[in-house]
Amino acid sequence: MKIKSEINAKENEKEIYLAGGCFWGTQAYFDMIDGVIATEVGYANGITENPTYKQVCTGATGFAETTKIIYNPLKINLYQLLEQFFRTINPTSLNKQGGDIGTQYRTGVYSLNNEDRQTVREFFELVKNNYDKEIVVENKIIENYYIAEEYHQKYLEKNPGGYCHVDLSLSSDDLKYTKYVKPSDEELKIKLTEKQYQITQNADTEMPYSSEYEDNYEKGLYVDIVTGQPLFASTDKFDSGCGWPSFSRPIEDAVNYYEDNKLNRKRIEVKSKSGDTHLGHVFNDGPKELGGLRYCINGDSLKFIPYDEMDEKGYSEYKKYVE
Repeated sequence: MKIKSEINAKENEKEIYLAGGCFWGTQAYFDMIDGVIATEVGYANGITENPTYKQVCTGATGFAETTKIIYNPLKINLYQLLEQFFRTINPTSLNKQGGDIGTQYRTGVYSLNNEDRQTVREFFELVKNNYDKEIVVENKIIENYYIAEEYHQKYLEKNPGGYCHVDLSLSSDDLKYTKYVKPSDEELKIKLTEKQYQITQNADTEMPYSSEYEDNYEKGLYVDIVTGQPLFASTDKFDSGCGWPSFSRPIEDAVNYYEDNKLNRKRIEVKSKSGDTHLGHVFNDGPKELGGLRYCINGDSLKFIPYDEMDEKGYSEYKKYVE
């Protein structure tokens, strides 16, 4: 592994390399993401040494325009970084992003170790159902990386009107959930039952077959019991036989994912975006015809809104998911 860079992760920091087409926009986008400490653009996973931009543009060097990202894992985890990354790319487009075409504009996630690479693989599995075509983003270990020329660094800061294939406004896309406000802890203890509080706030688990929603197949919307944020549609609910409400996918990007090792085995915890509400876990043993995922969710984390009540309760825009 050969890394030539001017930024390096310190203790308790992590790094990842993202190839998303033209690196000007990718760097500008991630510079706006909370938890990202530093960024740098360069060339990754090619076959020569010390490539120049002119050489990379020929496509003959095998390098991809890449953004190196140093981040604080206590503020943003790798799943969340990848979610942001997928907002900036078309993950089903091979060697083409925006108006840029060529292998140097291919998409890829390049990790320092196999643990992160496995996390990337898990993320691809989590989101593949959102696309009609196969995800073609590379998932590899970083083999080499060379910092790009100085004029490429922070290019859009230096040239605000410069070319950018990335919609930079998407970095604040989570603002759509800001209207779903988490009450104070004191309010939650009044609003929720003791069982609901322990599950949503302390990641407890309800007993199997104890939820009224486990066998509920009425048409409607499942929302976060803490904030009211939409989470799952009845059309994505299925009988898994596990004893907990099960869904094949969440609505849009309604949830965050976290690594959970509490049972001495790796699981993927699912929390709501608006309230950081513990919902449950996601597993890859769901029905293949539904995408292969099983979101195993505590019923006590949810509130069900029947379809006929969605208008009056302010969820009209989500009716399309349950019709």
